[in-house]
Amino acid sequence: MSADRPSLVIVGGGPRGTGLIERIAANAPELYAGSGLDIHLVDPHPPGAGRIWREAQSSLLWMNSHAEDVTMFTDETVDMAGPVTEGPTLHEWAGIDGRTFADRRIQGAYLRWVHERAVASLPPGVTVHHHPRRALRVDGPSEGRQQVWLEGRPRPLLADLVVLALGHLDAELDDQQSELAAHARDHGLVHLPPDFTADSDLSPLAPGEPVLVRGFGLAFVDLMVLLTEGRGGRYDGDTYVPSGREPVLYVGSRRGVPYHSKIGYDWTGERPPLPRFFGPAEVNGLLARPDGFDFRRDVWPLVEKELGFAHYHRLFTVHPERTGVTWSVFEEKYATVDDPAGRAALVAAAVPDPADRLDLAALDRPLEGVRYDSSEEFQDGLRAYVERDLGRRHDPAHSPDLAVFLGLLSVYGQLVRLGDVGPWWHGFFSYLASGPPGPRLRQLLALSRAGVLRFVGADMTVAAEGGVFRASSPTVPGFSVEARALVEARLPEPTVERARDPLLRALHADGAAETPEGLLRVDPADGRLVDRDGRPHPRRFALGPYTDGRTPGAFTRPRTGGPAFRQNDATARAALTFLTALSGRAAA
Repeated sequence: MSADRPSLVIVGGGPRGTGLIERIAANAPELYAGSGLDIHLVDPHPPGAGRIWREAQSSLLWMNSHAEDVTMFTDETVDMAGPVTEGPTLHEWAGIDGRTFADRRIQGAYLRWVHERAVASLPPGVTVHHHPRRALRVDGPSEGRQQVWLEGRPRPLLADLVVLALGHLDAELDDQQSELAAHARDHGLVHLPPDFTADSDLSPLAPGEPVLVRGFGLAFVDLMVLLTEGRGGRYDGDTYVPSGREPVLYVGSRRGVPYHSKIGYDWTGERPPLPRFFGPAEVNGLLARPDGFDFRRDVWPLVEKELGFAHYHRLFTVHPERTGVTWSVFEEKYATVDDPAGRAALVAAAVPDPADRLDLAALDRPLEGVRYDSSEEFQDGLRAYVERDLGRRHDPAHSPDLAVFLGLLSVYGQLVRLGDVGPWWHGFFSYLASGPPGPRLRQLLALSRAGVLRFVGADMTVAAEGGVFRASSPTVPGFSVEARALVEARLPEPTVERARDPLLRALHADGAAETPEGLLRVDPADGRLVDRDGRPHPRRFALGPYTDGRTPGAFTRPRTGGPAFRQNDATARAALTFLTALSGRAAA
């Protein structure tokens, strides 16, 4: 390393940092004319996998995507300026069946290999230095070299450019969580706040004791696995055989139901021509509005129409016997109707079976207005709901569901350009498109029948009173359950102000712009950090879930356009262009 050589610091060595290095390697032959470059990769965890996907975790924890749907490499569907660099998907690299839900240790090994391949692909003179430490803060004037201070290192790294490629981070408790934690301390209870489940200490959750669990998504699935199979239980077909070391989990959430199962069949035939009603032109129109836009008022109607188009295109073209008119007639009318009531009337006249109609509101809140007379009736009712969902998600007769999934990916690719559209959309997307593998929900049913898992209901509330935690839900009026342990089964919200990461806290204090939801604002063109006056920082970039450019899912499906790939490419090209100009000025 030399102080005279250009220097780039990447904070975060997980999938996003690895993807950025891959794009630097791909674009450097065209854009980088310097004689050398030092890339400093800062992450206390192994490069490639990072914290979340590290190989040192339980083999019981799976990915929630098929191995054939996970890639770290670009293809011709990505709208980017840089060159395509093809590479294997996870299933091709690992030599496993494409429909496998690989465990995360296999994914960690894949990511390590991708990182090593990307580093090996860098031009001569470009060197990567891994610093297994935490970054604490970034100092320096906007027109000069940056100083990146690392934990346990007395002198900073000097950087001409800094890219923050951080993944999911820990957060300070919000007001409600702080009150629950204080109640737990005062009464000797157990309170586990939002966290990456693999890092949580679950040992205080005692065998046979009731545990309240708030959250029904992927973090809950990990918790369920670690507290059952992870404690010696096993499955005998559709029956769970307890070890006797399991607690009894009482789970609820806003919706009161688990995320929808991953779809268990392949796409065949013609894809819906997306985008159709929510594409670049519509996004440009929203961005051009002088008074801005409101997601629910201005964006959601376009999203709803787009998802409906994907659904009905599939239904009419593949299952015409279940429709009352031809696709051409329906499409012409659908294109001209913008109000929801008119669209509902059109669909009702053309699609006889309500089960073939797309009802996004009912999908989002399946227990809305539903009431049960007893908790036992609700257990039966929710098991039946999950069984119906599993059947539908594995039956190609319902392939319009897969078309809606493709529509969700298309929509998300457009929404990235709009910046932060609020937490509801991200939760809705994850609930419909990023749920658990079907086998996990079959395990959930077995656990429910065994009495190890019990359902609380929708709009679950938790009260800290009488020296315990007490949960209830309007789904079962009058029913409540008390416990001495509460687990918040979800990742911390990625807000900059409450992040425990000292670097992000320092950026907040230094005036980095944030959205109302607490995400860092970045320039959508290349990921540069934006200050509170709206000016992009010339030497600082950010990519990842704590920015308003966050992208769907952890990984990209092949041949789906990959907005994360597009962002990585744009940031890599901007960085290389800047560093080349800097090197030229130094040489002169």
